[in-house]
Amino acid sequence: MKKDTPESENGPATRQGPSIATIAAVAIGLGAVTGAAGIYAYGAHSGNAAGHATCSAAIAQGAELKPFLSGDVASMANRTSPNDLSGLAFNDPAGQPVTFADTGAKVRLVNLWATWCAPCREEMPALDRLQADKGGEAFDVVAISVDGGSDEKPRRFAEDIGLEHLAFYHDPTIGVFNTLKKEGLAFGLPVTLLVDENNCVIANMNGPADWASADAYRLIDAATAKN
Repeated sequence: MKKDTPESENGPATRQGPSIATIAAVAIGLGAVTGAAGIYAYGAHSGNAAGHATCSAAIAQGAELKPFLSGDVASMANRTSPNDLSGLAFNDPAGQPVTFADTGAKVRLVNLWATWCAPCREEMPALDRLQADKGGEAFDVVAISVDGGSDEKPRRFAEDIGLEHLAFYHDPTIGVFNTLKKEGLAFGLPVTLLVDENNCVIANMNGPADWASADAYRLIDAATAKN
């Protein structure tokens, strides 16, 4: 998988060499889904003062992990300001509302994706492999579909490409994306965040990566070493 080009403030990071039509389709799709949502879902605040104090450890860990943000995951950057994701709201695999804090006190790789996002579709098998190889008591991939409407289309896509290890999470309101956008963590899809056991962001990136690569595995191993 090719490295990402740097993201801009107006859109997602993309791979080297995509066509203008592909970039336009992703941008148009994001606009369509945002329009379907109607408003930015700012009600699901991702943190508070107490949470931000807790997140100082995640900032320190991010600085320690900086040497591992290289190669296939070089577009990921460690955080220098606190972001507590505990209150992010979406639906669990059973379609019931949950918050991010309900996904377990462990290191997690959070990925926002949609079926209309071509780079998202391409990296999903790698995320599935990462979950198969590294998922467990110390780590999980939390992949959240932000497709608008029912979960029929994203579930069908997951089945069609043979995803077997990722749990299906869905936010049909795109509230998760817009909350992360408000905090400067999301500019387009895919969005990926490395989060610690206290629900604090360690590092983040916009754009795709090879999450089944040796570089990605070294990063996850380093992030979970203390657990």
